[in-house]
Amino acid sequence: MVAVGGGTTGLFTCLDLALRGIKVALVERGGLGSGTSGKFHGMLHSGARYVVNDPAAAVECAKENQILSRIAPHVITDTGGLFVALTEEDTDYRADLEAGCKKCEVPYEQLPPEHVRCLEPKLNPLVKSAVRVSDKLIRAHDLIFCAALTASANGAKLYPYHEVTDFLKTDGKAITGVKLYNSTRSRTEEIRSELIINAAGPWAGRLAQLAGVTVEVICFAGEMGVVPAKICSHVINRMRQPSDGDIMIPYGDNYSIMGTTATVVDDPDDLQLSEEDTNLLIDEGSEMFPILRSLGFQRTYASVRPLLKVGEANEEDARKVSRTYDIFDHERDGVHGLVTAVGGKLTTCRLMGEQIADIAAKKLGVKQPSRTKEVQLLGSRVDEKTQRALETAGIDQGLVKLIMDTVGTVDEERFMPAIRLLMSYALSEE
Repeated sequence: MVAVGGGTTGLFTCLDLALRGIKVALVERGGLGSGTSGKFHGMLHSGARYVVNDPAAAVECAKENQILSRIAPHVITDTGGLFVALTEEDTDYRADLEAGCKKCEVPYEQLPPEHVRCLEPKLNPLVKSAVRVSDKLIRAHDLIFCAALTASANGAKLYPYHEVTDFLKTDGKAITGVKLYNSTRSRTEEIRSELIINAAGPWAGRLAQLAGVTVEVICFAGEMGVVPAKICSHVINRMRQPSDGDIMIPYGDNYSIMGTTATVVDDPDDLQLSEEDTNLLIDEGSEMFPILRSLGFQRTYASVRPLLKVGEANEEDARKVSRTYDIFDHERDGVHGLVTAVGGKLTTCRLMGEQIADIAAKKLGVKQPSRTKEVQLLGSRVDEKTQRALETAGIDQGLVKLIMDTVGTVDEERFMPAIRLLMSYALSEE
């Protein structure tokens, strides 16, 4: 089995399959997390943002928030989230927000303005009302690393810097493997497999075209700004319909992430940062946090979100396109051996991986159920499981011993970033 795409969906699919005892390889044209997953804003959604316009996505987010918090607590900080109203129009939206939360079973709590001002002193003092929800901070690259480490420890093979250039096919329409370009060694390679999982995110449509099938993917570029200060302690959402520049995330001790914009793009490889979008983020964000006007951004960055086109979705309005997802078995198109997943959010990556793996396992006749709801991701500390995972990844035994010698020392926790780098190096050298 081959999974294409080294983002969170591909990695959790890979992990899920490996835990079922299925031999699986993951290939990614860049580094793990080099696409959409590694360039998002850091918010683990409670579901509240989508309860009005996209209740299906809201329900998924609410459930997966709890599951990820249980299996990967070491990559998540429970900041809590606030929806804040600054205008009468914002306040009018509160009834819809609360009704949606009740319907979707998303926990919430009303907070008086004076309480909010104490909790968030840098917030606009004109705040009129607020609702507290269970939004959290999730560190994307830590999640990616821990999922990769756990998948590797369970027998999965991970091949970053291996780009799929074509599919291997029979005389009919059955796919039997992938042709790859190994950019670290400048050579072509092949992997044969009876089933290919297309989890390539914004590039899923292009990959499907290589197999002669069409998958409708709408690509939206979202720009985010890095604020050189921690200006909030909660994830802050503007209390209104999801729109541009309405989220602030306390991502680090000394900086915050302001997001986000949404602009349709034709080519996910041709992503340009826009001064207009940067100014929009500053304008909108400073309404919530006036200090943003003087702080500005240390830098901006952007990612491309692959959203699923359903019906007559308006490609010019990203906010009206659902954040849920779909999985396509291309046998329906007459192409055997290819399954494509499109849509979703980082918050729902584990669920997508489970459902993709369910389809794959059924096609392969494997009856073991998914275990990713219960299995703790490795990487919280340097222990024997981590040691075995590092050895499985092919890291030099001397380096593994050096890492293990930190157990019980003052720097045990601080060695996890070094392990991540070693893991990346070992994978890229395979």
